Amino acid sequence: MTDLSTWLEAAGFTGVVTYIQSGNIVLTHTDELDVAPRVRDVIAEHTGWSIAVIVRSASQMTDVISRCPYPDAQPTQLHVSFLDAAADDALIAAARSVNWSPEQHVVNGREVYLYVPDGMGRSVMVPKLKLLKGATTRNWNTVLALNELVNNSSN
Repeated sequence: MTDLSTWLEAAGFTGVVTYIQSGNIVLTHTDELDVAPRVRDVIAEHTGWSIAVIVRSASQMTDVISRCPYPDAQPTQLHVSFLDAAADDALIAAARSVNWSPEQHVVNGREVYLYVPDGMGRSVMVPKLKLLKGATTRNWNTVLALNELVNNSSN
């Protein structure tokens, strides 16, 4: 992650901070629309890997938390999958047509909130949700930490 920070700063990003060894990065750039492809290009240039990069602004991270449909869930039971684009209506309908109880999910824009009471590792629902293809999923504690990090760095 140290190398990644150095590469991104050399590419013109500022305020680059990584969060643990999780692949999460907080940074600043003047052109928000250009961030994902530029970060992807920097990573590819230095590693040879072409990976998906999903970006959320500080205000979007705050919205993710405020829209949580499971406010009483334990952090280990709650995850958010971040999509690079809005989920396809047919995939949402297919996922809703199955009773996953006690597991649940809610699609809200480019996020899918996952309530998995027995934990992610034991989830029956998550591996079968085709609408999560291409998503990156973070547990609730990580979402909260990233929100704090991104909002502290934008002040």
